[in-house]
Amino acid sequence: MERVTVRYLGRVQGVGFRATAAHLAQGFEVTGFVRNVHDGSVELVAEGEPPELRKFLNAIATQMGNKIVEQREQWEPIERRTFDRFTIEASI
Repeated sequence: MERVTVRYLGRVQGVGFRATAAHLAQGFEVTGFVRNVHDGSVELVAEGEPPELRKFLNAIATQMGNKIVEQREQWEPIERRTFDRFTIEASI
């Protein structure tokens, strides 16, 4: 089990990025959240098995790739999930 934190930069706010990520998450065994950040980026935190997380991130890149200029990922192992579902969180 791992957690990935991703910061998406580009034209990622005001284009349905969070809603798309939340919708796509329903098709994968992932939990976590997505939210806008005050600097114009979007932060996504997802937990699950690494192959499932990679498929989820690839699906986001396929759907929103034309909006993403840069994607910064940080992976870390976890013992158990922190979240019970995938949600859209309030902006920070």
